[in-house]
Amino acid sequence: MALRTIGFLAVLAILVVGAGCATGNSASGQLTFGDDLAFLREHCDVLVLTDSTGKGQVAVIPEMQGRIMTSTAGGAKGPSFGWINRDLIASGQFAQHINVFGGEDRFWIGPEGGQFSIFFAKGVPFDLEHWFTPAPIDTERFELTLRSEQKAVFRKTMQLENYSGTVFDVQVDREIRVLERDEAKTALGVPVDASVRMVAFESQNKMTNIGNKPWRKGTGLLSIWILGMFNPSPETTIVVPFNTGPEAQLGPIVNDAYFGKVPAERLVVKDGVMFFSGDGQYRSKIGLSPSRAKDVCGSYDAANKILTIVQYNKPPGLVDYVNSMWELQEYPYRGDTVNSYNDGPPEPGAKPLGPFYELETSSPAAALAAGESILHTHRTFHLTGSEANLDTVAKAILGVSLAEITSALP
Repeated sequence: MALRTIGFLAVLAILVVGAGCATGNSASGQLTFGDDLAFLREHCDVLVLTDSTGKGQVAVIPEMQGRIMTSTAGGAKGPSFGWINRDLIASGQFAQHINVFGGEDRFWIGPEGGQFSIFFAKGVPFDLEHWFTPAPIDTERFELTLRSEQKAVFRKTMQLENYSGTVFDVQVDREIRVLERDEAKTALGVPVDASVRMVAFESQNKMTNIGNKPWRKGTGLLSIWILGMFNPSPETTIVVPFNTGPEAQLGPIVNDAYFGKVPAERLVVKDGVMFFSGDGQYRSKIGLSPSRAKDVCGSYDAANKILTIVQYNKPPGLVDYVNSMWELQEYPYRGDTVNSYNDGPPEPGAKPLGPFYELETSSPAAALAAGESILHTHRTFHLTGSEANLDTVAKAILGVSLAEITSALP
């Protein structure tokens, strides 16, 4: 994909026009997986991984960091689940600050903000003008090292420097795999009716310190950060189970102040589970600390009867997670384990970036000696079928019924 760098005002224009592509790329049947695949192949190389039935398919883009762009449970004619920024991809241009191509599973590295940020150069203000996504996780290709019908393996070496001047020599190994139905049911741990269509896939992401010095807390640590971008609908609700207990022991239940406090009608916190709007109409974000987060979250699109589940490996007892708030931080290792973002206009009258919504998971902060590695697994399931059958899965995995999900927000 021949791309060139453009200026900040131009990137804002391209990102804004991306609002038009999401409405034409919803999972409501307007565009199928085959439609999205044909579009992607016009602009870049695409690997299609598939399960043995041929119905569960995943589109992977090597030049976009081995990103899982979209998937389907119904073959070429089935709905396409990932959000794709068609306008940005078709533009043939690279933006300076970030390239929001889309994708259901993209590899990033944290922290984003703070004195150990890898998105801000040393000494600059923490504002949008000075925020730049590092090229290795934004515009550079991950090299394909192994390919089979169900699996693709990528590798990338990179050097990163944080806000405090610490240099990291990093190797990333990323394995993407489509799960067979029986394997997916085992991972879910619940029965799934044979009539339910399902696609399941995972990324196993390993980050290795290939330098000759250890990574230490005092000079900054890195983390693996996986983000999934999905098509919103007016009836999409994000569901995040959490560990209950007093704030004196576990801390606040949720951080909802990223873009200003989330209005009460868009975030409802109940006993052990919270509900967050995924309508793509109001810019907002939530995060859960390691003491509150469980190893699962999800969403339900009632308009299209799509139940999405995200699992990840959450090492027990580890509490140091990098903090990505855009400020010099008093507590740089009190960051979030699970995040969810709902897109929307950045200000009244403006267009949204997508719109889309995100489900995100992070690894602990990686205090690695030379040659040591950390592994983060992020697994995504999409299920479509009757409400009765999806209800069984929602109750078992998320702890709430579809009726509770659809009635949770005003």
